[in-house]
Amino acid sequence: MHKILTYNNISATSLDRLPNNQYEVSSEIQYPDAILLRSFNLHGIPIPGSVKCVGRAGVGVDNIPVSEFSKRGIPVFNAPGANANAVKELTLAGLLLAARHISPALDFVRTLRGDDQAINQAVEKGKKQFAGFELAGKTLGVIGLGAIGVKVANAALGLGMKVMGFDPSLTVQSAWQLSSQVAQASSVDDLLTKSDFVTLHVPLVEQTHHFINSARIGLMKNTAVLLNFSRGGVVEAAAVLDALEEGKLRAYVCDFPDSALLNRKGVIALPHIGASTEEAEENCAVMVVDQIRDYLENGNIRNAVNFPDVVVPRTEGCRLGIANENIPGMVSQISSALADANLNIADLVNQSRGEYAYTLIDVNAEVPSATLERIRSIPGVLSARIIWAAAIAH
Repeated sequence: MHKILTYNNISATSLDRLPNNQYEVSSEIQYPDAILLRSFNLHGIPIPGSVKCVGRAGVGVDNIPVSEFSKRGIPVFNAPGANANAVKELTLAGLLLAARHISPALDFVRTLRGDDQAINQAVEKGKKQFAGFELAGKTLGVIGLGAIGVKVANAALGLGMKVMGFDPSLTVQSAWQLSSQVAQASSVDDLLTKSDFVTLHVPLVEQTHHFINSARIGLMKNTAVLLNFSRGGVVEAAAVLDALEEGKLRAYVCDFPDSALLNRKGVIALPHIGASTEEAEENCAVMVVDQIRDYLENGNIRNAVNFPDVVVPRTEGCRLGIANENIPGMVSQISSALADANLNIADLVNQSRGEYAYTLIDVNAEVPSATLERIRSIPGVLSARIIWAAAIAH
């Protein structure tokens, strides 16, 4: 019986994917095999030694001490792309909010008083201050062409916009999904100088912190609109505010309000609702539940933020899942331990990602406890466990 500890309300549809005869799911489990959460902050929370993996029903993992889990050989799963449509739709709304001055127009309507005649007179007099412009024919620059960026780019074409994209790490999968009408920018600077709107869809990592700063804003058109539905830290807020104040930027639309941005002219800040739809929350939960189940039952890793993807078709027999530091000689030491136990390796897949690696090994017979302990004692091995096929599970 696998035990899963939950820290948030998780979609019932996703939890239904865990068979009752194989899984116990509760918010009060003491020694869980896995932790499933959304936005709960795990920093500073003691984690039992029984935990084998963590699943975040969302994309960002700021609320999880990933480094700590990595050192213990614990994969941290997330759900990239599961909320892509929700964020795409809000990005399109952001374009319209900025182009048509919808927010101040709504604020204006809330101030109206009097009878119908008085309101009509006030509307005819006041509406001129909210005159905007149309999106058709304008150029949208999309930085980051992952699951969300591709959807935004394709949808903008449907609105009659011209679209440029830039992503030096564009995957084959994203390339297949991206419309051929999206022009390729030669660089970020090239995209910034040519775009009427710039939208960001990149992760917040060391390389993208303050990715948009005063120097890059200086390359943009004075009439440009900047949209940030990635993470707040991708944009240097002080530089944006200076540009708005000096008339070097038309507007800034973001999903990450902070004290500096509140009530500032030209800023449209939303309360981090990019993925806040029923559909996105369910999609994220279903995706990460499936990944946790596949890891617990088969040892496969899909979409971990700290370990490589390793997916091996399952056959009957005994399987070893080993997380280790990415150092030379690891596979040979593990193989030697198995050979000394007279175990034949039927399949072996080893993949690395940065400092860490993960190995799946299928062998022809049960791995003795002494052999498992020998493997665990190899310097650099972070975790090792036996994963029996369901048909002959122990």
